[in-house]
Formats: sequence, C-alpha cells, structure tokens
Amino acid sequence: MTRETTSFVYVTYIASTPEKVFAAITTPEIARRYWGHENVSSWQRGARWEHVKADDARTVELVGEVIEHDPPKRLVISWANASEAHQPESHSRVTFEIERYQDMARLTVSHDDLIAGSGMAKGISKGWPIVLSSLKSYLETGRGLDVFAKPASA
Repeated sequence: MTRETTSFVYVTYIASTPEKVFAAITTPEIARRYWGHENVSSWQRGARWEHVKADDARTVELVGEVIEHDPPKRLVISWANASEAHQPESHSRVTFEIERYQDMARLTVSHDDLIAGSGMAKGISKGWPIVLSSLKSYLETGRGLDVFAKPASA
C-alpha cells in the first residue's frame, strides 16, 4: 500500500544576501535568535543534523541527514521527529533554495514527502510561515519574532 503524501512551499524575499540567509539557517548561534532552536551539523553530505531547542534542557526535537549542501544556494535535509528517527517512512525532506534577486535574496523552502494528514504536515504548515517571517525580520532588523506566540483570544 502506498502512502498519500503532501508538500508545503513557502517563498519569501529578504533584504539581505544569499550568504547571510544560508548562514542564518546553518549557524546555531544565529538560528537561535530567530527560531528558538539551533540547527546543528557538520553540514557535510550524509552527516546527521539536529534541531535543538535553545533552552536549558537542550532537547533534540528533530533530526535528519544532510542530503545536499551547496552554499549559499541550496541545502537539502531529511526531517523527522527525534522519537521517529529510526522509522525511515516517517522522514520528510526540506529543500532550501536561495538566489540573488536584484538587491535581495529569494528564499524558497519546499517541505515534501510529508504523510498527508499527519501531525507533522499540520505542524509545519503553521510553523514554517512564522519561522521564515522571523528569519526575514531578524536579517532585516536584527530582531526576530516570537515563534512560540499563540493567536490572541477573541
């Protein structure tokens, strides 16, 4: 039986350079400032990467493998909850494509091979927009957004 998959694509334009956008994704100290997590890896093809919550507990929440690393243009990683790392069928794939666009950087994030209707698919559809908005804010103003904010009560 084949599983039904879905994907999510987000495109944003950032008043920055491709080099700074790529560094913001792959440098733990920078990612912490706009994501509240650190992306930790050697970033070599085949290397493990971990998405570590930037708090005292330092919880590893997501894991995967570096599939492609071509700075500052492209990064492809597999992506899974840490608790499901041993289950290959639970892994999805994230592709970061960065290109110069006049005096900006155009960032396209494609998250595919998600199990349709899964908690991961639902979570990333809410998570990526705020994380990438925070990345944009951080690179343009020096201040990220509160990515853990919840909608205001009516």
